Amino acid sequence: MMEYGFGIDIGGTTVKIAFFDCKGILLNKWEIKTNTANGGNAILPDIAASVKNYLIERNIPAEQIIGIGVGVPGPVDDNGIVNKCVNLGWGKVDLQKELTALTGFPVKAGNDANVAALGECWCGAARGYENVVLATLGTGIGGGIIVKGKIVNGVHGAGGEIGHIVLEKEETEACGCGKYGCAEQYCSATGVVRVANRFLTEYADASVLRMLEKMECKDVFEAAEKGDAAAQVILERVYSYLGLFLANICCVTDPDVILLGGGVSKAGKPLVDGAMKYFQKYAFHACRSTKILMAELGNDAGAYGAWKLALDAFGER
Repeated sequence: MMEYGFGIDIGGTTVKIAFFDCKGILLNKWEIKTNTANGGNAILPDIAASVKNYLIERNIPAEQIIGIGVGVPGPVDDNGIVNKCVNLGWGKVDLQKELTALTGFPVKAGNDANVAALGECWCGAARGYENVVLATLGTGIGGGIIVKGKIVNGVHGAGGEIGHIVLEKEETEACGCGKYGCAEQYCSATGVVRVANRFLTEYADASVLRMLEKMECKDVFEAAEKGDAAAQVILERVYSYLGLFLANICCVTDPDVILLGGGVSKAGKPLVDGAMKYFQKYAFHACRSTKILMAELGNDAGAYGAWKLALDAFGER
């Protein structure tokens, strides 16, 4: 009887591997180093070796494994083909075919942010909802879109790349993607610092932020909480961008709920309240009741979602 499987979240530094039962209970988890040398050729063999060793060490028969789900930090089409992943050194990789050949288990792959959204929808903050958007506000902005319980991949595997919605068409500094004025430039952790530095350059307001050798996103929130006027103005700008960003998303997807994850979301209620004020201003009237909540699963969201992806694909065999 098949009872178990793996949810795997491949990152640029580490690969998170989790072992689940068929009910979605996380039984064990561990990490291995992501070896990006030589075009990332060792990444899939390393994963296969770790999976096989785990089963051997615990005397778990291969016949009890349903399959493997994988989240990847790059575009993945419906056939599990990765179309270039810079963080891993990959060009075009047929991940599902290659990892199946290495492990002997069926594999289902998806974009990591999309998969994380599926995880939150299944076992996290969006339990009970079928239409969900996850915005991960980290170094950049990742996104995942779930419609009727299914991931929206898009034709090119780029569904959910919400961080590159343009908010400022007159922006003169380029985003990492090469475009100008992307949401990532204002609402991510690096975006908050960028907005802060730009404000401090343009205005002479006194601020504790000017005394920092290297400003981080959390410094802006802490300064604002302590009453620093400049920091409060900076965050108001960020909230305005974030509210506009989320309102734009709702015009396209009209979800039940938007989840905020990533490092910036650690700001908690002030972030939601600040964004909601502008969301209400910019949102289409039919979308103004959309809930904005904090994601719950943290770094495990990708593993949960990857396993759900595999379970949906192979669980009924």
